[in-house]
Amino acid sequence: MRRAPVISAERDEGGLTAVIEFLSAFTLFLMILTAFLSLAQLQMGSNDPDVDRLDRAAAMGLDRLTSSEGWFVPLDGSLDYANATESWHHVSAEALAEGRVQAGLMQEYRLDLERIAALHNVTEEGMAAGLGLDNDMTLYLKIQVEESSDSSRVGAVLFAGGTERGSAPSSSTAYRSFQQDGERLRVILEVHDGGRKNNQLHVTEVMARPSSSGPEWIEVYNPNDFAISLKGWSLNHVSGSTSSDLLLQSGVLSGKSISIMTGDVSSQEVGNATHVLDLGQYAFLGVGQLDGLANGQGVLSLRYTQLAEITPSDVMRVEWGGNTGLFMVTGQSMEWDGDNRFSSTSWSLQDDPTPGEYTPPS
Repeated sequence: MRRAPVISAERDEGGLTAVIEFLSAFTLFLMILTAFLSLAQLQMGSNDPDVDRLDRAAAMGLDRLTSSEGWFVPLDGSLDYANATESWHHVSAEALAEGRVQAGLMQEYRLDLERIAALHNVTEEGMAAGLGLDNDMTLYLKIQVEESSDSSRVGAVLFAGGTERGSAPSSSTAYRSFQQDGERLRVILEVHDGGRKNNQLHVTEVMARPSSSGPEWIEVYNPNDFAISLKGWSLNHVSGSTSSDLLLQSGVLSGKSISIMTGDVSSQEVGNATHVLDLGQYAFLGVGQLDGLANGQGVLSLRYTQLAEITPSDVMRVEWGGNTGLFMVTGQSMEWDGDNRFSSTSWSLQDDPTPGEYTPPS
C-alpha cells in the first residue's frame, strides 16, 4: 500500500517568509524611489513649460551678459555687420537704440566698470533683444557690491533697473558673483513673463514766459537706470478752450540724465543736460514773441501709452494760473520739489531759472 504524501510545514513557512521579505524589499524600494523623485522635484523645479522657459532665458541671458565684452551692430539702412564693434560702451544712446546691441560686461575676465556705467545708454527693450529674450518677456537687472575692504562700499548699487517682479505673473532669477579689487560684486538678472515696464520721466522745471527773445523750455529728468525711448511718449498743453498735443516719435533719454526740450536749440542754455530736443520745429514750444505755452493760465501734461493700450495716461502734470497761486512774470520759471507729480503745491516760482541743473533728491 502506498502512503499519502506528507506536506512539510517547515517548507511552507520558508516560502511564506521569502514572499514577505520580497514584498518588504519592494515596498522599501518604492519608498526610496518616491523620496528621490520628490527631492529631484524640489531641486529642479516644476515641469511647467512656462517656468522652464523663464529659467532657461534667465540662465542664458546672464551667461551672455557676463561671458564676453558684448558687441554693437550699427544700422545704416540695414544692419551694418562690417562695422560691428565690441566697444558698444562708447556708442551714444540714440545709436544703440537704432542698431543692435548685446551688452556684455566683461573685459579681460573681469567685470568692466566702464561697461556697467554705459548700461545707462541701453534701453530695457534693447537689452532684452540683445540677450535673446522672447518678445513677451521683460527683465530687471541689478549689480551691487556685496563685500568690500571699504566698508562704505558694502551694499552700493552700481546699477538697478527694469521691470519690477511684482508686475509679472511669474519670474526666474539667475545670479553670478565676481571677486576683484578687494570686493565681491554680484550680477542679478530677473526675467519675467510679461509685466508692466517701469517707464517714468519727471518734468522738473518749466519756462513758459522767457525774457527777451529767449525760448520756452521744459526740463526732463530720467530717474531710471535704463535709457528710455521717447516712442510712446507725448505732451499735451491746455489753455482755456485751446488744446495742443505732440506725439514724440524719436529720441532716447539716457538713464539718470537731464534733458532739455526747447523752442530754439541755438539760443538755449543747457547747463549739464545730456540731451537737447528741438520742439520749436513742431510749434509746441515758442521763442521770443511766439508762445507755445500760455503765459497766464495753462496745464502741461507728460503722457505715456503702454504697449497694447490706446489711451495715454498722465505721468506728470504741471498747472499754473487760476487757483494754483503760480503767476509768473517774465523770466520766472516753475520748479518741481520732487514730491507729488500731479499737485500744483509741489511747484514754486524761481527768479533765477537753472535749465539743465536739476539735482534729484537723495
